[in-house]
Amino acid sequence: MQARYGARYRWLLLVAVMVGTMASIMSSTIINVAIPDMSRHFVLGQARAQWVSSGFMVAMTVSMLTTPWLLARYGYRRTYVGCMLLLMAGGLVGGLANDYGLVLAARVAEGLAAGAVQPIPAIIIMRAFGPHEQGRASGLFGMGVVLAPALGPSIGGVLVELFGWRSIFFMVVPLCLLSLWMAYRYVPDSAPGGVVADRNSAMIDWRGLLLAGFGTLCLLNGMVALRDSSPLEAAILLGVALAMLALFVWWQRHMASIGHAPLMNLALFGYRQFAMGSVVAFIYGTALFGSTYLLPVYMQLGLKLSAAHVGTILLPAGLVLAATIAGVGRLADKQPTWLLVSIGLGLLAASFALMFSVTLTSALWQLMIWAALGRIGLGFILPSLNLGSLRPLHKSLMPQGASAISFVRMLGGAIGVSLCGIVLEWRLTAHGDSFANASSSPARLAAFNESFLMLAALCALAMVAAWQLRERPLAPTPQTLANKAD
Repeated sequence: MQARYGARYRWLLLVAVMVGTMASIMSSTIINVAIPDMSRHFVLGQARAQWVSSGFMVAMTVSMLTTPWLLARYGYRRTYVGCMLLLMAGGLVGGLANDYGLVLAARVAEGLAAGAVQPIPAIIIMRAFGPHEQGRASGLFGMGVVLAPALGPSIGGVLVELFGWRSIFFMVVPLCLLSLWMAYRYVPDSAPGGVVADRNSAMIDWRGLLLAGFGTLCLLNGMVALRDSSPLEAAILLGVALAMLALFVWWQRHMASIGHAPLMNLALFGYRQFAMGSVVAFIYGTALFGSTYLLPVYMQLGLKLSAAHVGTILLPAGLVLAATIAGVGRLADKQPTWLLVSIGLGLLAASFALMFSVTLTSALWQLMIWAALGRIGLGFILPSLNLGSLRPLHKSLMPQGASAISFVRMLGGAIGVSLCGIVLEWRLTAHGDSFANASSSPARLAAFNESFLMLAALCALAMVAAWQLRERPLAPTPQTLANKAD
């Protein structure tokens, strides 16, 4: 491939897998503006309708852990093409389905494909690009990861207004077709590191996969039970989720101790920068996906704007994000990553806190500015966060590291969607309002504002972990001191 396309090949490869990444992440967030329309079509409550988003998140989060094994066994091209075919099939089935159960199954299939494909660009960046180009490459990759959820609601709002909720599922089909064409042209057959994929390699750690999947499912169901005011059910489910986490950690350590490949290599967290980056990634995922769910619902049910208006308001913010993330990618090659991540988190927290200034009579430009400020913050975070977390790792750990940090980020995202719903319902009840009331009110806006304030507090907390991404000089060894003396 390198001989055929020359020095630009690594960029063509990155763009090829970025298209699939955009398709997969757009499919995760574009559904949010369609939830009210879908709820009316299938006569669903808000909590049950939200499972089309949460179910996708669970499947995507768990399947990220399978990426290193899939790449080692089947190589880049087969893994990538298989994911795109499954994503496209889920879009077609979901768009044609007349039963909510089938729609939910299609979303789970899309989530499985989306999760497995997302760590691939980060692995390519750390292996195919030199340190002086990794920032620019991460900026390009970040455009796919963050621009897709930013633009998804904008495009989705227009599609829902014109064609209804089914058009949301069909949206991924053209992107999947483009990604398949580019895959057969630019994506190699080899496994990470350029070695030949081994179809006879050891089977995946399916016990660890079941523990991770069951634990994540219990966690999200427990949060739904909290939202439905079922404290006993919630306590049982959350207790089982904690037990699954403890069992998962024990099993991964056991697998490593007997010389087998664990699903998640816990040695990764022995690197301080990776461990702190994982904390930031978790909170960042919570804020990103929680706000991506909350903003369209806030505009439609709080400010009583149409789906088309929602798309119009969020579109400029998405364009600002595209410009920001491209510039920050170049900065990440020169500036400390912890500083860029901290600036981004601060801007994101400020955008959430400033939602308090929006009222039912506020001009739309004010909402556009606050949304754009948050997107600038997002543009600072992702390329810098991946580099700051993955650079300290040994090359042999890169696939596991990219998979693990993507898993942590999406686990935060899956929790964020449910957490925002729980806090919103709680504050609505506290203010004596309900979505059953046709009209909005200052009390309803206050409930939304307090939900945004919760996200702002989480971003401020993540800044503490971001400061730990600073590279600290190693203590000099006796040999080093002797060399200096000479």
